[in-house]
Amino acid sequence: MANLKDLRNRISSVKSTQKITSAMKMVAAAKLRRAQERVESARPYAEKMQRIISSIADNVTSPEIFPPILMGREKDNTHLIIVASSDRGLCGGFNTNIIKAAKELMNNLENKGKKVKFLCVGKKGKEQITRFYKDKMINVETDFSQAKIDFSEISDFTKKITEMFDKEEFDSCTFIYAKFRSAIQQNIIKQKLIPFTKADSQEKESVADKEKEVYDFEPQEGEILPSLIPANITTQIFHGLLENYASEQGARMTAMDSATRNASDMIDDLTLFYNRTRQAVITKELIEIISGAEAV
Repeated sequence: MANLKDLRNRISSVKSTQKITSAMKMVAAAKLRRAQERVESARPYAEKMQRIISSIADNVTSPEIFPPILMGREKDNTHLIIVASSDRGLCGGFNTNIIKAAKELMNNLENKGKKVKFLCVGKKGKEQITRFYKDKMINVETDFSQAKIDFSEISDFTKKITEMFDKEEFDSCTFIYAKFRSAIQQNIIKQKLIPFTKADSQEKESVADKEKEVYDFEPQEGEILPSLIPANITTQIFHGLLENYASEQGARMTAMDSATRNASDMIDDLTLFYNRTRQAVITKELIEIISGAEAV
């Protein structure tokens, strides 16, 4: 029979855990609201930048005058995968789903004979990838998964990536992050940053929508691309990290809500078991008293 004191201690412990998970849920909900506002503000800029670059790519007449970062190189041997994750845990399967997508992409590329390198944004992604693929890790950034993501820092980060591309350290770059849909739904996105490729949403645009957007460039496209392409990459990474942070908070809020509910169910079960055990102990003591009295 279970010890009553141990049961009381366990109930008290679960109640303390429930208070923590409930508080974390409320904190995540508050952070999610602010993160969602930033995401909704950044989406139009990221989408418009993609459309501008897409317009340039669609109207290329002399590919040789455009930089390889836009059109790609003849060789495509080395792929860089940028993996966005969180610095903290307790957010359900958020990080696991992102790492799973990164591993699937890595396996697909290696099956084609490609070399893969990882660049992680966030401690959790770094921990899981270095556990099995330490030789493929080239760098880790841990300051971009916080609430206040600074655009200037992302610009410096983009500069490092473009310098690596110019030094031919990689030929193609893919950015993996979680796009925020709701607190219970986050979609894993694999966005090709280098060379430029159209997003799925753009590929589904109607011809009429495309005809509405006509861009005139002054100076010519070839002259503005050296500054426009890094700006687009910076914007896409900045937008992706905002989406990822909002997704993290949504996943954490959902996970903590589930944990709080589970703790409540466990407290009810333990309390019922405690009362039954206590009743059994009292009944046993009464039987012993009555048996002792009859023996006298």
